[in-house]
Amino acid sequence: MTPMGLTAYDGVMDSLRASDAAQQAPGLTERDRQILEFERQWWKYAGAKEQAVRDLFDMSATRYYQILNGLIDSPEALEFDPMLVKRLRRLRASRQRARSARRLGIDLDVR
Repeated sequence: MTPMGLTAYDGVMDSLRASDAAQQAPGLTERDRQILEFERQWWKYAGAKEQAVRDLFDMSATRYYQILNGLIDSPEALEFDPMLVKRLRRLRASRQRARSARRLGIDLDVR
């Protein structure tokens, strides 16, 4: 807590609310936009991401990632923040490849 009673997460919410109207994609809900904004900058704030998700969105980390996975597949999210969505898609694909390789006993870490 800061001396004024604000937490780092209050700052996140302030910045989420401050998204300018020009960036708002018509097919996304306010929560969808907030999730994308949070994904863009969550690492800037102290604390565990899962705790921040609970505090900001009042949902479990599991539910958050279910929503995020659906969201990054949507054309509206891609239009809203193309760089973020493409990065999240690459990370997801990389993790899926690593999981599949582990199941098959393949070493992907070739140097």
